[in-house]
This record gives sequence, C-alpha cells and structure tokens, in this order.
Amino acid sequence: MLEDIYTELIAEHNQAKENRRTLENPTLTERGHNPSCGDDITLEFKIEGDKIIDAAFVGQGCAISQASTDMMIELLRGKKLDDAKRLAELFLAMIKGEVTDDSELEELEDAAALKNICNMPARVKCATLAWHTFKTMTK
Repeated sequence: MLEDIYTELIAEHNQAKENRRTLENPTLTERGHNPSCGDDITLEFKIEGDKIIDAAFVGQGCAISQASTDMMIELLRGKKLDDAKRLAELFLAMIKGEVTDDSELEELEDAAALKNICNMPARVKCATLAWHTFKTMTK
C-alpha cells in the first residue's frame, strides 16, 4: 500500500509541468548536476524580502530526481527563506535516516514519501540533488 502511494507520487510529480519553466528575472539561479547518473537541473527562485515568491526548474534526469525537485518547489514556494532552509535540512536529515519520526516529517508534505530512499543508496543523490542545489544557492 505504502509502496503504491510512493510510486504514484513519484509518477505524478515527475510528469507535472507547472514548475518546469523559466522565471522572468529570477533572484537566484543555480545549476545542480550529478555526473554519476546524468541528472542535471537549473533551479530559479524569485525572492522578495525574505519570502520565496516563485520557483521553477528546467533540466532532465531520472523520475526520482525530477519528482523530488517538483516536490521541493511545491513545498518551498510561499515560504520565508529561513523556513525553506530549515525544511531543506529536515529533508536531507530524513534521507540520511537521521529523522524518522513521521510526525516530524509531516511538514515535508509529499516529499516525506521519499523517506525510504535511504534504503536505496544508488538513488540518494537523485533524491537530494535539488535540495543540495537549493542549499548552495541560498548560502
């Protein structure tokens, strides 16, 4: 049952189109690339004050990297930058297996479905590419 939900969410976010675009005059832009598997994305964020007004991405990669990127954008859009950074840290801690409590992970929304990626070491870089790219762009 849980595996079905995971598979459906990956497929749904991998195929979603609304976040696959370029932004006009983005505030922050960062490319993320995983040479070991070919995942390659460019994130664009529009920040006003301390709030993420809009976010989008372009690029290609496996279903997990594309779905994770889409999930991240959905989660972070509209958030204050500090909250977005904290959520990115929470996601990365979840993937490392450091945070496993489902009640803590609820705020990750759909991205919490990627929790068991930690059991698939070859897929960890796919799932975390966008999140690491976001951390780099907001340093």
